[in-house]
Amino acid sequence: MTSPPAAVPLTLAERRRTIAALALPIVAGMVSQNITNLIDTGMMGFVGTTAQAAVGIASFANFMCISMITGLSAGVQAIAARRKGEGRDNETAIPLNGGLFLSAIIGVPVSILLVFLAPLIFQFLSTDPAVREIGVPYLQARMVGMTFIGMNFAFRGYWNGISRPRIYMRTIIAIHIAQISFSWIFIFGNLGAPELGALGAGIGTTLSIIFGTGLYGFQAWHLARGYGFLERLPRLETLKNIFSVSLPASIQQLFFSAGFTVLFAIIGRIGTSELAAANVLLNISQTAFLPGLGLGLAAASLVGQALGRGDAADAKAWGWQVMRVGIAVMAVIGLPMVLFPTPILSIFLHDPAVVAIAKLPLQVAGSTIMVEAVGIIILNALQGAGATKTVAKFSIALQWVMLLPLAYVIGPVMGFGLLGVWAWFIFYRFIAAGVFAAVWHAGKWQTVKV
Repeated sequence: MTSPPAAVPLTLAERRRTIAALALPIVAGMVSQNITNLIDTGMMGFVGTTAQAAVGIASFANFMCISMITGLSAGVQAIAARRKGEGRDNETAIPLNGGLFLSAIIGVPVSILLVFLAPLIFQFLSTDPAVREIGVPYLQARMVGMTFIGMNFAFRGYWNGISRPRIYMRTIIAIHIAQISFSWIFIFGNLGAPELGALGAGIGTTLSIIFGTGLYGFQAWHLARGYGFLERLPRLETLKNIFSVSLPASIQQLFFSAGFTVLFAIIGRIGTSELAAANVLLNISQTAFLPGLGLGLAAASLVGQALGRGDAADAKAWGWQVMRVGIAVMAVIGLPMVLFPTPILSIFLHDPAVVAIAKLPLQVAGSTIMVEAVGIIILNALQGAGATKTVAKFSIALQWVMLLPLAYVIGPVMGFGLLGVWAWFIFYRFIAAGVFAAVWHAGKWQTVKV
């Protein structure tokens, strides 16, 4: 085994350049992803408010359903980064092999089951028959791609874990160019295809995901074979290691996404216009928030590699440094949401009444987004250290014990509408940021073995 490379002290400027070099390609790839989500949302605006609401709530149901497999990314990234830090470069792709294998054996049977369960799922999500009629086929089309989503996330974890995020960036951009093309064809019936509306958006997204898996595999075959890619089946010990790190992340993602689905169901009980507004609000907020998430994934790699070198103090310093960069970056990004809410919302919402509902919640989100960045960056840094159980424990408790019960009371029961629910949602994220920062400061994550 190669000895871990010696840690070289870096100046503050060098650390910032390292963060930027790792985070910027990740952010670029993620921005392309949410831009295409916004384009799909905009396309649905031309189909109608009901279709927009149906696709919005179905998208979160899809997020909930695939969360049990996307958590594999956390395990692959944490272990690949740790092996790189240990100097075991020829083994960095072994966790990728395990992630792909687990994606297949979990994804295929679960996706088949969920296609049949989609009508039952929507009975809980919406009381509007028109929303159900449009949303069920869209959700079923998305479920078909579950296995490929898991594989794509495993590839993402690997490339980011070994500090080669440009491969992830260019692949995700290609995927979403394909998504825009397929959606344009099947939503509106272009190039001789049938006009399928919301179902066309689901088909287009799934086809683009399958295309992305092939593209990731092609690149890995040429670039990662020397690091163990597909050289052999992963050993049982490797699979257990990936599973032990990934399972808590998957459970956390499952509860997180299920919580968002419940939140959308709560908003749906306020009104269909509010649901359509919330769908657009969340898409805009998620797009604006992507630099924070990209910085979080960068922190995960830097922390994992530092722990692989045996330098726990450096790992902790990387977490704080990335967090400070994130606060500054997100403060700037939130300004347009505060200053220009109506022009931004009017791109996606064509009903002035719905724009009016969404305006103030968007301003609230923009003015507080820099604090929310703290939570997501430190959460990902903890996952990069392999402390996925800790993340799952606090994330699930905060969301299900605090956020959701009070959101129901504030919205449907007390009648404060979408603004009241959204304000509480923002405040909950403040609390979560404080909790994760305290966990990072305590430092127990430094002893996790992967």
